[in-house]
Amino acid sequence: MAEASFFVGVIGNIVSILMFLSPVPTFWTIIKHRSTEDFSSLPYICTLLNCSLWTYYGVIKPGEYLVATVNGFGIVVETIYIILFLIYAPKGVKAKTCILALILDVGILAAAVATAELALQGEARSGAVGMMGAGLNIVMYSSPLSVMKTVVMTKSVKYMPFFLSFFFFLNGGVWLLYAVLVRDVILGVPNGTGFLLGAMQLGLYAIYRDGKRVPNDKLEEGLQHDPLISQPNN
Repeated sequence: MAEASFFVGVIGNIVSILMFLSPVPTFWTIIKHRSTEDFSSLPYICTLLNCSLWTYYGVIKPGEYLVATVNGFGIVVETIYIILFLIYAPKGVKAKTCILALILDVGILAAAVATAELALQGEARSGAVGMMGAGLNIVMYSSPLSVMKTVVMTKSVKYMPFFLSFFFFLNGGVWLLYAVLVRDVILGVPNGTGFLLGAMQLGLYAIYRDGKRVPNDKLEEGLQHDPLISQPNN
């Protein structure tokens, strides 16, 4: 069982790396157009916080080095994505993105680590950090939900990158299997959620992949998708 869990964990690391790299085509488009258009920075801000907590979890819990290494890679990649957003976003959006990143990726992370280090010890510490990471995993997997509404309204998947949804689905499935093998509920619950949400997003792709995008002025007032943080779309 130990060999099986290690093998699945290695596969999970590979899939996670591919998931972290899946937005590269999106950012290549942003760089070429020199604009963030209607893409959302929220998934990357949430994922950075998520990776930071799971890296900490992997460091403080014995035997979880596979979790620490892959999420350490995620920290680097997500930081690059956020920097690119700040470079190419409009001024107003840039300020909102920066504030949100500071609150989540600096403030909340620092508070979580400080609380764990000062108030908790041993398994209680790793368990608390794992629970926070599990909650953020669900937030990360759920972050494209708002754009799913836009997909249905516009009948277009233009702003929901396929590979990000695909690797959310695949990553959730592999880490769910790993969690079952090592009997880790903290890993299992959020990744099971990610597996289901990823499947829902892929279902929308199957339905609307050939759809023609409805112009913004055809959408009902108050339901138009704003760029970036104000009403996150991916």
